[in-house]
Amino acid sequence: MKTYKIHLIRHGMTDANINGVYVGKKTDIPLCPEGVRELRDLRNDIDYPEVQAVYTSPLLRCKQTANILYEGFQPIVIDDMAEYDFGDFEGKTATELEINPAYTEWTSGKISCPPGGEDSTDFVKRIALGLNKIVRDMMDKEINSSAVIMHGGAIMMLLSSCAVPRKHSAEWTRDNGRGYSVMITPSLYHSRGIIEVYDYI
Repeated sequence: MKTYKIHLIRHGMTDANINGVYVGKKTDIPLCPEGVRELRDLRNDIDYPEVQAVYTSPLLRCKQTANILYEGFQPIVIDDMAEYDFGDFEGKTATELEINPAYTEWTSGKISCPPGGEDSTDFVKRIALGLNKIVRDMMDKEINSSAVIMHGGAIMMLLSSCAVPRKHSAEWTRDNGRGYSVMITPSLYHSRGIIEVYDYI
């Protein structure tokens, strides 16, 4: 049976990553110089998977990562793969938000989204829809292997919702420039929405 391989790779480091700032889909920041250097070193040290196509979140930090890791490809932008919308928490650190009662309620799971932000269930549905668009495009174009440059939070939520082995979202954390390789078996994916994680990047 034909299968499709998709390599989910987290974008390179930004100043927000270094400073612990919540930055989601509303803040389109570039990679920081250290992030660019790290990706170039990783490209030389790691055998990134060979692919036939590269897909990316619409945000600059992902598009820059795609151009560094897969130079020569024209990335296909999938808007649904953008990062979570942190609403009023955007641009702030956990330390700055500690005194905000809504932040405590959000981190403890009492509310499903930050004020003015995205409901976590809607976020999962959105990135699952983005993955489905990628799978359909691969099938239509007879692409067997692709890379998807996306966000750490999006990778965590996507895999915790539909991947085997089953793990909590926090267990799917990966450093910048790393990720997971997943296999799509059409019968399993279309009938149960399941993808299989088979390797680390």
